[in-house]
Amino acid sequence: MESGYVAEKEIQVMYADTDMMGVVYHGNYLKWAEVGRMQLIQDIGYDYVAMEREGYYAPVYNVDITYKKALKYGDRAFVRTWVQLNTGMKTIYGYEIVNGDGELCTFGTTTHVVVKKVDGEFKTVPFKRVFPEWFRKYEDIKVK
Repeated sequence: MESGYVAEKEIQVMYADTDMMGVVYHGNYLKWAEVGRMQLIQDIGYDYVAMEREGYYAPVYNVDITYKKALKYGDRAFVRTWVQLNTGMKTIYGYEIVNGDGELCTFGTTTHVVVKKVDGEFKTVPFKRVFPEWFRKYEDIKVK
């Protein structure tokens, strides 16, 4: 990774996060990516709840996750999140989850679009147009 802002948030690995093999269930990594995305948004001064109050949402359009090393109950874990691509219509967030020793356990991306409910249906709208300041901030902080 080169220049850009990377948010970091510690994740508490709980017993309930593990599967019958004693490792973190794979679906929890997606939840932790969401925790990382919310941390990044908060860190730069924006609020996803405020976006929703205005009638806009940013659903997941695509997910790509690679699992390299298992996390277990009691491990320390950290999710690191950054803006990888910001086209004005979609935003791709990059993630990596590392253990307490700094070893890469999981990495991936989620792609999000902005939608607004119109006549009972969700319609994609340009992030760049509806939230121009937020879009510009992402341009300033994205990893190059």
